[in-house]
Parts: sequence; C-alpha cells; structure tokens
Amino acid sequence: MQSSINPPEPWHSFLKELNALALEQIDFQCLGGFVVTQLYGLQRRTSDVDVLSIAPTNQRMELLEKGREHSELHQKYGVYLDYVGIAQLPYEYDTRLTEMYPGVYKHLRLFALDPYDLALSKLTRNIQRDREDVRYLARIIPFDLDILKERYTKELRPYLLGRPEEADTVLNLWIEIIEEDRKKAPR
Repeated sequence: MQSSINPPEPWHSFLKELNALALEQIDFQCLGGFVVTQLYGLQRRTSDVDVLSIAPTNQRMELLEKGREHSELHQKYGVYLDYVGIAQLPYEYDTRLTEMYPGVYKHLRLFALDPYDLALSKLTRNIQRDREDVRYLARIIPFDLDILKERYTKELRPYLLGRPEEADTVLNLWIEIIEEDRKKAPR
C-alpha cells in the first residue's frame, strides 16, 4: 500500500481545499491523465482530475461546483475537477481500484483505476495522448497482453455502446504497438 505522501503542488493545495468543504468521507473514483501522471509517473502535463464517481452523492454538486473548470479554485491553482459520469469501463473495474494518498486528507479518498482498466478506459476515444498513455503503462507495468485481451473480451466488449468491431481494431493496433516497442527495447 502507498504511504501517506502528499501529492505534488498544485494538486495537494487544491485537494486540501476540497477536503475542507467535505462534511464526511467522500470517495472519488479517478481516471485519465491525473492517474497516469500521479500514480504511474508519466511526465506530462494534465490540469484536471477526471472523476468517474463521487460518493456519497449528497455533496457531489457542491464539490463539483467549487472544483470545476473556471471556478475560483481552478483560477487559484490551475487545476480542476472534471466529472466524467459516463465512461466505458471493464465490468468489474471497481473491485480493482487502488487508493491514492491514503490518510492524507481527513474526508477525501481518491481511488484510481488499475493500469489495465485505465488503458481500456481510453480505448473508444483513442486520441494520440491516449495511445501514448497506454504505451507508457504497457512499458512500466509491464502489461501482460493476455490479461489486457481477456479483460477486454470478458469485461468490456460485451458492454460497449456502438460498434465493438471498431474497439477490436483499436485494441489490436495497441497490441501491435506494444509488441513493436518490446522488440525495440534493449534487453
């Protein structure tokens, strides 16, 4: 388990102010660039905490309002909360969440998607930054491609909205990219 090390600034001060607003324990399920950079160490700029879920919901609107883009906190720290709300994720992702910064905040608890689920959450968007994030995760974990394929096949593909054949193609492309990277890597 992670130690109770504070996140770097400006994240720590931003989250500390949100924590001060919370009246009880609030769990954030986080994904996206915040998780890739803060938990897995990718050196790239991100200015938002993508939040899939805020529970319990009784303070969700207040926290989102205070932490949203263009809010006073965003202007003060240059970072903000971005409520995703709907994302296409592997079916049992919530059983594999990892707590980030345990014990740092009295009320806030941040939970991150595991690296495979995080990669698969980027599958349907598939922009260049997503491909770079997945390539990075595949290197540092390193990904077991059988786990990635199995999780996709059993936990994501059956629930995809739209045309799953397109996601099949993207996953196969990502696997090719990862395999090519592995061939080029020094041994």
